[in-house]
Amino acid sequence: MIPRVEPPPEAFDVEVETLIIGAGACGLIAALSADEVGQEVLVIEADATPSGSTALSAGLIPAAGTELQSKASITDSPAIFAADIQAKAKGENHQALVNLLALNAGQVIDWLTTTHGLPFSVVDDFDYPGHSRRRMHGLPTRSGLELIDALRSATEKAGIDIVCQRRAETLYFTDGKVCGIAARRPDDGEERIGCKRLILACNGFGGNRALVAQHIPDIETGIWFGHDGNRGEAILWADGVGAKLDHLGAYQGHGNVAHPHGILITWATISEGGVQVNCAGRRFWNEAQGYSEAARAVLAQPNGEAFVIFDGRIAKIARQFEDFKRAEAQGAIKSAETLEALANMLDLPPGNLRQTIEDLPSQGLDQFGRHFETPHLSPPFCGVRVTGALFHTQGGLRVDEKARVLTQNGYPIQNLFAGGGAACGVSGSRDSGYLSGNGLLSAAVLGRIAGVG
Repeated sequence: MIPRVEPPPEAFDVEVETLIIGAGACGLIAALSADEVGQEVLVIEADATPSGSTALSAGLIPAAGTELQSKASITDSPAIFAADIQAKAKGENHQALVNLLALNAGQVIDWLTTTHGLPFSVVDDFDYPGHSRRRMHGLPTRSGLELIDALRSATEKAGIDIVCQRRAETLYFTDGKVCGIAARRPDDGEERIGCKRLILACNGFGGNRALVAQHIPDIETGIWFGHDGNRGEAILWADGVGAKLDHLGAYQGHGNVAHPHGILITWATISEGGVQVNCAGRRFWNEAQGYSEAARAVLAQPNGEAFVIFDGRIAKIARQFEDFKRAEAQGAIKSAETLEALANMLDLPPGNLRQTIEDLPSQGLDQFGRHFETPHLSPPFCGVRVTGALFHTQGGLRVDEKARVLTQNGYPIQNLFAGGGAACGVSGSRDSGYLSGNGLLSAAVLGRIAGVG
């Protein structure tokens, strides 16, 4: 059923103070935040268990000025972070939103660490594209599933109700405010839930192929690697409530998904000195631009695939990520003592691959404009076949400094809030503006702010 907006019914089946749609990172953080200030909270989730796009990610949240950075002797600040965000997006972002996220991210990490006991640590052994400081915070396994499980445990400990297998379909709206929603139950029945405040944490529209074709056709042929529940309810409700949408062409792609295994390969395989080659064993672009841009670059190659070439030193760094270890266990990662042997394992021209790796500079710029300063690749050599994918969309509802949804005229809808993929993020207008972690940055900060209200 297409999400719709209707006038409220005469009565609701149940009423709550704060209703949250979506039990991903944004929704669960919003729930913890709302509960902390004494609100009655109900979270509904379309899936059988909380997961969302967060569970498919590495679960890393960028934040500046955290206590963990300080302990690791990392000098950073919200101002530096904000500048990095805008630099990656070439200034296309709304500065007020950039400042809001950059200023509050560190406080959210410190709050989740100290108040709710999430064991975050800083990824301090490699750099992410576009970040001038090491500010990616993750849990021990560097897994989004671990992050979701930790947030769910915190909400359960707080006694917050999460009702699963309830997909919101109808938004009840009148006189400029939200009155509640109607959700579809597994038995196909409808449940009407009234609320004083509604928080949209239902993510983006990557799982809606029609919307993807309409707004981001350049990634339409890419694998959908996000959560199938991302059907775009937030933007489909926008017209009915007069809400403003922005940057619907923005998205996070990824050009490092093991193929055909469908396992994310960490970009550390590239940022630490690895490269991508096509089926001819030749490089085809400047990989340092980022993994989001890599999706289009890889899909443009023959058969829409490429090969990541790295070495044992880089593999050791990559093994802090559960996905990489899973890829190794499934045989996606090939390893050999010589480039010729690796080329044969990957069905690449041995001479071309050897020449490509030999041509990499030990220091300085290459012919694509990429700057190398890591050790030259050495035995054992490693490789994996990859393709490009769409992870999640970055455009959505415009929100203000309180995470309230804005109307077309720029006025806030007082009791309607949005965060995460439901809200317009800070990735500019397309894929090239995506800075690593932007999705969870928006989820964590806007979730926290929306919860307080």
